[in-house]
Amino acid sequence: MTFSMKRSMAILYKDYKDVSKNLYVSTTVFLPLVMAAIYGRMGIEGIDAHYMVINMIFSLVAAYVQCSLIAEEKEKNTLRGLMLSPASTLEILFGKSLLSFISTIAVIIIAAFLTGYNPDNLIIVGMAIILSAVFYIGIGTLLGLLTKSVMEASVVILPIMMIFSFGSFLTPFIEKYPVLKFIEYLPNLQLIELANQVEAGAGLADVWFHLAAIIVWTAAVFALVIAVYKKRMMD
Repeated sequence: MTFSMKRSMAILYKDYKDVSKNLYVSTTVFLPLVMAAIYGRMGIEGIDAHYMVINMIFSLVAAYVQCSLIAEEKEKNTLRGLMLSPASTLEILFGKSLLSFISTIAVIIIAAFLTGYNPDNLIIVGMAIILSAVFYIGIGTLLGLLTKSVMEASVVILPIMMIFSFGSFLTPFIEKYPVLKFIEYLPNLQLIELANQVEAGAGLADVWFHLAAIIVWTAAVFALVIAVYKKRMMD
């Protein structure tokens, strides 16, 4: 199977033009930056505060923008044409994810500058952030394939935003309500725990479990994405 970067870049260019015309989606990118600027002026301290902004970026930019891009293709009945084009499944999914990925990483870098976040080990934290971005883009792709319009996508993404942006607020209740134990294994909390350990001087050998957990979540999401994508091709 060959992979054409040219086809994926053409999809990226089309998505850029579509998003630039959709102010409702494009302005979403700036909301986390406003929050980061406010937090930066307040002088936030602690990893949890920095990662509340970063996890919000994942939910709003990686997941929501990606979900909207896919849902808009379905709303305009152009996704099926794309599926039946000479482009392979990998080229389409990669191309449809590029804009969300580039935007997510760019917004995280700007937000980290605004909040003053400077991780002790940029390589490990960078790896975890890139893996997390891919996971959230997978969530956005999956929800986009399951919804019929951008408006519907805007509604179904809300629980995802609540769980992954503010899920860490539930951790104090885990001891009282053991049923919430699964929250500790969510990728957003794994990322926060990894960042805390890195700030404490941990190396790659100390945080491999958290990276592996994020990889497992990412693989599971993209397995679902490919299954739903193939089903949509057959519909």
